[in-house]
Amino acid sequence: MTFSETQTEPTSRDLQADVCVVGGGMAGLCAAIASARGGARTILVQDRPVLGGNASSEVRMWICGCHGGDNKETGILEEILLENLYRNPGLNYPLWDTVLYEKARFQENLTLLLNTACLRVEAEEDVITGIECWQLTSQTLVRIQAGLFIDSSGDSVLRYCGAEFRRGREAKREYNESLGLDEPDDQTMGNSLLLQMREIDSEDHRPFIPPAWAHHYEEEDLPYRDLKTWKGNNFWWIEFGGVKDTLSDAEAIRDELYKCALGVWALIKNHPDGRGHRWELAWIGSLPGKRENVRYLGDHVLTQNCIESEGRFEDVVAHGGWTMDDHPPEAINFKGHPTHHSKAPTPYGIPYRVLYSRNVKNLMFAGRNISATHLALSSTRVMATCSTLGQAAGTAAAMAIRLKETPRGIFERHVPELRGRLQRDDQYLPWTPREIPELCRKARLEASNDSDPEAVRDGWERRLKGQDHHWEGNAGDTLTYHFDGPVKLGQVRLVLDSQLSRVKRMPANYPQKEINEPMPKHLAREFAVEIQTVPEGDWTELAAVEENRRRLILLEADLTAVGLRLVVKRNWDESRPSRVYAFDVESA
Repeated sequence: MTFSETQTEPTSRDLQADVCVVGGGMAGLCAAIASARGGARTILVQDRPVLGGNASSEVRMWICGCHGGDNKETGILEEILLENLYRNPGLNYPLWDTVLYEKARFQENLTLLLNTACLRVEAEEDVITGIECWQLTSQTLVRIQAGLFIDSSGDSVLRYCGAEFRRGREAKREYNESLGLDEPDDQTMGNSLLLQMREIDSEDHRPFIPPAWAHHYEEEDLPYRDLKTWKGNNFWWIEFGGVKDTLSDAEAIRDELYKCALGVWALIKNHPDGRGHRWELAWIGSLPGKRENVRYLGDHVLTQNCIESEGRFEDVVAHGGWTMDDHPPEAINFKGHPTHHSKAPTPYGIPYRVLYSRNVKNLMFAGRNISATHLALSSTRVMATCSTLGQAAGTAAAMAIRLKETPRGIFERHVPELRGRLQRDDQYLPWTPREIPELCRKARLEASNDSDPEAVRDGWERRLKGQDHHWEGNAGDTLTYHFDGPVKLGQVRLVLDSQLSRVKRMPANYPQKEINEPMPKHLAREFAVEIQTVPEGDWTELAAVEENRRRLILLEADLTAVGLRLVVKRNWDESRPSRVYAFDVESA
């Protein structure tokens, strides 16, 4: 039996959502999860087969952020990194891809579209009405209508709706930036193609034979570049494209980066001093990692001066702390240093107003396309910072849908609520302790091990400036709230010690030895939350948690009780006590 048919139009699919996030890098992933958890029906559109963007297996750049362990980004990013330690202690990139996939694919209220590129933006006056996308794998035209759109594509693909944007480097006079140019230009930081190498046992040198089209380099051609074979080298400086257009010239830039990368490897591998003889090329990227192209304009533009003055805005919703790390547009062809670092405070605040469009009512953005100057972008572009920007944007978008507000309306009328929700969800807001529920402030709190339990309700949920803000308990120890009488309990909230000072990111270099990363040593592995319904009565279990790998625990109680307690049962490192930064409950 044979079948024949004709088709004149592609298969199509129409979808509707409250919030549509375009771009599945770390910023977009965190935005989509936050939006969905905030109660908004959310669609995440990603043009690649994997999530993570520059952090994915396709690019393999490590996730960097604010300097200093006390300033570590938490929230959804820390949740993802902890899940990866649990599931992927060998820090294997294909498994890391599946961790990111799971977070999106199985999140309630979230629809994930992979291999789906945005083709067209439809708008009426100053409102986006929908987008049209093409899913390559299913050959399907997907039309999406949503109340709000978040552009986390990095490339600002939704700007064709008429949103104001800019590219290139500003003149110092425009924002009074001392590090700016005398005259503006349209140049940017370039793209990078990463290499990973592995050490081999063989003493025999097997020369690398580069293709004829690869560039030929001598050592003097690459001054100030690290041409050594060391395990931490990921060759971020194999960079090109800043003097071109990193969007319209993307394919030509990729081709040039291939020539550069293979030429660099030939120089190292075949060097006459033998430095590369016992090394092999383990992996070379085929997708360049991007740093900069188009930045939207919002109600505020973050500048060098905002950063240097610590960004103490009333609408701070995220924080940065990477140095202003500005790469010359000439990139690998620049004979000076491959980057210039200018000091930035650690931390500094980033205001909500840089996350929504100044002229399109329902457009938000998060990632390296926020409303910032080139100099400010050189600090905010790193992926841990972008992740927190995504969580802030997604949380605000869900609030806007629930409150029937625009993104600007959230700024004008609901910033305290937005900041409170972000803190509830473990987003760190510098200089601001979290407000403890009145029910817990007035209750009697005691620890069974006679230690001082007050740190769990002081509002500071991390070690700061050398000061601890946690309670410690071993197996069997308890923390107990005694209320004045029967009260209706709402949400129980715990923040545990996930060892923020420890680096949990995926490596940007090839592991030379087997990796087996343990879970954080003070993180509770097993615990229970119990309630007491009458004074001096028995304790009954509200929730028992096993194999815990989260820093933030949220439990719904919806019960009446006179007491609430946390029972520590087992730790990931049983020779260490569990540490608790926060334990409280809201009244229903």
